[in-house]
Amino acid sequence: MYQKVFQLHANLYKALANPKRVEIVHLLRHQELSVSQIQKMLGLKQANLSQHLSVLREHGIVDTRRRGTGVFYRLAHPNLIKASDSIREMLIDKHRGEATLTHELRLRMKDFIPLVVDPVCRMRISPRTAAAILKFRGKTYYFCAAGCKNQFLKRIRRSVVRLSRPPVRKGIAHL
Repeated sequence: MYQKVFQLHANLYKALANPKRVEIVHLLRHQELSVSQIQKMLGLKQANLSQHLSVLREHGIVDTRRRGTGVFYRLAHPNLIKASDSIREMLIDKHRGEATLTHELRLRMKDFIPLVVDPVCRMRISPRTAAAILKFRGKTYYFCAAGCKNQFLKRIRRSVVRLSRPPVRKGIAHL
């Protein structure tokens, strides 16, 4: 029985031993999200996301709720947030004084406010925890994940192409 406890611990750590799964846990930190919302935020293919969610569900990290044809995910236990914060604190202590350590890691989770809204998925995020940042035409945009930033960039490119085309005048014959 004693070894079973350590095996359960190890299995949980294995389930979280993937950056995308840790990112999913981060996205679910304060909210429930549908599969399509998570897919949009992370920019993952459906099959890949399903595999990650399956691992998290199998290990009791996330719970699901069905509403109509949609499936919504949420963290299975509030202590997952505490555990994530504790790991972050340990990393801060371990890497204290290292010049290569990013500013974001040195920040405490409670300092990650004020909140901004991702322009693509409308998720509320902290500028300090944003997965991606883009400065465009004098404004700074914050994104919850790379997928949202990529969608935003596609929209910008389409707008630029549309604006760069000369207007078509109807009813006037061009020579």
